[in-house]
Amino acid sequence: MLVVEDNAMNMELLCQLLEDADYEPLSAYDGVEGVEMAEAQLPDLILMDISMPRMNGLDATKVLKSTPATAHIPVIIVTAHALDSERQRAKETGCDGFLTKPVEEEALAELIETLLS
Repeated sequence: MLVVEDNAMNMELLCQLLEDADYEPLSAYDGVEGVEMAEAQLPDLILMDISMPRMNGLDATKVLKSTPATAHIPVIIVTAHALDSERQRAKETGCDGFLTKPVEEEALAELIETLLS
């Protein structure tokens, strides 16, 4: 699993939630690094923040979904932006799921299970 998040505390929390569920998290701190890591590591799933430096999460998702090697990887947006318009933008970008911060462990686990099955 790849976590793309620029906030260190949020990164630590998401990685811990993944580890608690027996997943191995990889970390990237902006969209550019996230795209590079996804292309190199081909993770099973990506947790993607929206607001990040260099390349935001929606633009990074567009790149990943338009690249044949990474297009199949499910992307879950994890953001503090809870507006319906943000959820719609994420869907239009090709995101496979949407969670708001603070992330609820059970909701994350259910969405991951659904997307990986």
